Amino acid sequence: MSSLHDDSVARPQAIDKHLIADISLRAATAVAFAVFAISAVSHWLAAPTRITLLLLVIANCFTTGLVLVARTPVRRDWRPLTLLWSLGGTYAFLFYNLNGGIKIVPEAVGALLQVGGIAWQLFAKISLKRSFGILPANRGVVSRGAYRFVRHPMYLGYFITDVGFLLTNFSPLNFTVHVAQLAFQIGRIIREERMLETDAAYRCYRNTVRYRLIPLVF
Repeated sequence: MSSLHDDSVARPQAIDKHLIADISLRAATAVAFAVFAISAVSHWLAAPTRITLLLLVIANCFTTGLVLVARTPVRRDWRPLTLLWSLGGTYAFLFYNLNGGIKIVPEAVGALLQVGGIAWQLFAKISLKRSFGILPANRGVVSRGAYRFVRHPMYLGYFITDVGFLLTNFSPLNFTVHVAQLAFQIGRIIREERMLETDAAYRCYRNTVRYRLIPLVF
């Protein structure tokens, strides 16, 4: 059985603790993105043709902004392993080598992939509205828009965007970061679905939309 508990029936002390943790998580997200953005934009100003670097900042700006304004759910998974998957999936981009690397594909091709990934992220975020956050939670079952195709379309958008960056800035470090981030996201997805499967509406949705992240694969 899950060790999760419902904040709505928790003691006042527990509510205060989780509220402080939530505020701290949002603040850490803002600080982490600000540090990354300053460094990335500095690199881009030194080499303005590296459009994939600028697009990486834009993509993560959307993600950070949504985390900061997301509504607070009644129930979330605060367990340590879940926190590890979620933070790894969210912050792994901080470890990219921004100095560039091998261009496996031309800059324009990588940028096109990133634009497609960002567009798909926006479609997913519009579909989800404010039902978004770092930690797995039941914020209501969404089956409209991008969620008609895969159960976690936003993570698919992240994956496509990061592939575009990786293919034009390839290095052993960047490849390792990309693979690690994907692994963290898969762990995050599995934890999230374990929480949601207690909801009959989600079980019905899961039976209709078969694939989690990539159609016909996973």
